[in-house]
Amino acid sequence: MVMVNGKCLPKDDWHRKYYWDLRKNAWNCSRCSNCKWVDSWEVKSWRFARICPSSHYYLYDAFSCQGRMDVSLALIDGRLKYEDSPMLLDIFYRCNFCGGCDAMCKRVQDMEPLRVIQEMRFRLVGDGQLHPALTPVIDNLRKEDNLVMKPRSERGRWAEGLGLKDLTRERAEVAFHAGCRASFDPALWPSLRAAVRVMRRAGLDIGIMGRDEVCCGGRAYEMGYKGELAKYAEHNIQTWKNAGVRTVVTACSDGYYAFKRLYPEYGLNLEVLHIVELIDGALKDGRLKPARRVPITVTYHDPCHIGRRLPVYVPGEPIMGLYEEPRNIIRSIPGVRLVEMERIKEYAWCCGAGGGVYEAYPDFNRFSAVERVEEAESTGAAALVTACPWCERNFADALAGRSSRLEVLDLVELVNNSL
Repeated sequence: MVMVNGKCLPKDDWHRKYYWDLRKNAWNCSRCSNCKWVDSWEVKSWRFARICPSSHYYLYDAFSCQGRMDVSLALIDGRLKYEDSPMLLDIFYRCNFCGGCDAMCKRVQDMEPLRVIQEMRFRLVGDGQLHPALTPVIDNLRKEDNLVMKPRSERGRWAEGLGLKDLTRERAEVAFHAGCRASFDPALWPSLRAAVRVMRRAGLDIGIMGRDEVCCGGRAYEMGYKGELAKYAEHNIQTWKNAGVRTVVTACSDGYYAFKRLYPEYGLNLEVLHIVELIDGALKDGRLKPARRVPITVTYHDPCHIGRRLPVYVPGEPIMGLYEEPRNIIRSIPGVRLVEMERIKEYAWCCGAGGGVYEAYPDFNRFSAVERVEEAESTGAAALVTACPWCERNFADALAGRSSRLEVLDLVELVNNSL
């Protein structure tokens, strides 16, 4: 038993492993509201000054980071029970898991609020408090190995006719992981095929799993299903090992985050590259040389999972992700002009698709995407460029039916057009 506020609480496994650390993080929140706003010295205008989509959309403190710390503390201390609040699932799941609050909080305090929210989701799932909108998504993952409600048999269709090595039967130095979103979305297949062409131009020995590729498990993990991450991590690591893979490359920001940040706990010791890292390196060493002029003005959206979600944060040190690599690539293409939005890099506004929001809260998801589209439109750019299939799909949906000259481009397609 543990004593909290004069009460005896059962010292179960969850309390033994997480209690004091999580309680410290939740209790240390000073309720300063820094988690809701871009740092004051980075604000360019009132219009684009916020960083937390959920607190901006719902305008209710329970749906901000500091509100979630209050609720987490009450649950941890036993002062709040599941049956006491019918909005409990909404409080923890109306969150894109973009990491904006986490990045801003670390400017002023040594705490990890996003980890508290993640652990609370684990606890909710472990205690059978399941979000009804996410249950069919997880059921499909367990049945078809993807989170986009598609049959597994369709997964490898994007690569038809490319003549890529099949890693279930052949060996290759580089495994290209397409990811769930792009594999099953025909509108995104051109970016996958462009990635293959670019990698071949860079001289890489590439293979894919095709229809036998499975989810990375990262999005399920963020939804609170930790066991799914373990299952897919162990499967993928063994599969790559059997195929003699030395490097894993992906164009999926969710997959990259999972492989880079989460898989090492399960024994992954291979090189992991996002496609923008690979292209940036190939441009620097001369393996890729953009030659065609692409006359277009673009603005770049920083995906959360290759941006502020990526680093292992150290208090007082700069927050770094893959920020300069995509910008280096854009600037290397003849004719392309880059104009920046007001919120960039660790201050970037989320596209809205993460953390289960895309699946569970379509109105909130669309609000986040439209907000970013409007910020992109304010730059005067002709194209919104990104390096994440989830962002690309969300922005394309937000632009549908909207009177806008803006188009959405994948960074890899931009590079491919210049070769």
